[in-house]
Amino acid sequence: MKQGILIVGLAAALGLGYWIGKPGSHSLDSNIPNSENTVQIEKNNRPSNFEKQLQTAYEQQISNLQIEGRGRVIKTLPDDNKGSRHQRFILKLNSGQTLLVAHNIDLAPKIKGLKKGDMVDFYGEYEWSERGGVIHWTHHDPQGRHIGGWLKHNGKLYE
Repeated sequence: MKQGILIVGLAAALGLGYWIGKPGSHSLDSNIPNSENTVQIEKNNRPSNFEKQLQTAYEQQISNLQIEGRGRVIKTLPDDNKGSRHQRFILKLNSGQTLLVAHNIDLAPKIKGLKKGDMVDFYGEYEWSERGGVIHWTHHDPQGRHIGGWLKHNGKLYE
């Protein structure tokens, strides 16, 4: 009997250890680094800081960074319809950094009428790429495992 309880306890501890170490499974409040290169990000990102934070994330090749920001659309791309459907477009920040936005339109409304020159606010997860990075998770998580994100265009919120 004691041996059975010990095995169940060990299995529970291993499961918790897996969850804690799993990238992307934590909220913004978590201080557990998931990369050798980390950057300290404030819980409430200020627009004056987000470009510096994204530049640091790009330079240090950091991913899984929850961030809020704003950029100008420089190119709209065809929707990605393979698997989960995503609206895709490229934003340019004032710093010159570019970001591909991949907005899941199976979970959130598509931004209709989006065009080059439009301003878009975002709150999502940054993933490093050689071209500047990708912003995704710009929608709610129906399973509640990931912090919800959003896009804002012409005063309308898309989440």
